[in-house]
Amino acid sequence: MPEPDPKWISALGAVADLHAEVDRLADRLYALHGARLHCERGCRACCVDGVTVFAVEAENIRRHHAMRLAQASPHPEGGCAFLDGAGACRIYRHRPYVCRTQGLPLRWIEGRPGGDAVELRDICPLNETGDPIETLPPDTCWTIGPFEGRLAALQATLDGGTLRRVPLRSLFGCR
Repeated sequence: MPEPDPKWISALGAVADLHAEVDRLADRLYALHGARLHCERGCRACCVDGVTVFAVEAENIRRHHAMRLAQASPHPEGGCAFLDGAGACRIYRHRPYVCRTQGLPLRWIEGRPGGDAVELRDICPLNETGDPIETLPPDTCWTIGPFEGRLAALQATLDGGTLRRVPLRSLFGCR
């Protein structure tokens, strides 16, 4: 068996650190918005098929769930490949970044023609009750962009600048 590539070992440590930081920040927002959030074990409205992640996050899942990926079957198409029969995540502890902020009020800045930027917001329809998300202070929403940028920069260092993405479903059957 070949020795693990040191840059990948370092990158997987960086992914774990990034996930821990995301969890700390998201936990604050989950506590703040607890009354409006209906996300709980088995809720899978956000757990859809077709999700892709950077290769470094896919490798993180492979490293921690090799046996499951080799022997188990993915959830039927339509839902995330990692859902079990009850709708719970089989890799919850090692789930990718995108799964760690589901359900929260989201905000992002989008450029418009002419150079203007506009803030956009969204939330899971199950969590819409409460103050309209447009009226929430920016620091009470998850800002999309910074962590994706950090993951992209990490991925770029591994694949010679490419931002290779991997469908979660494709991880099954890998050895």
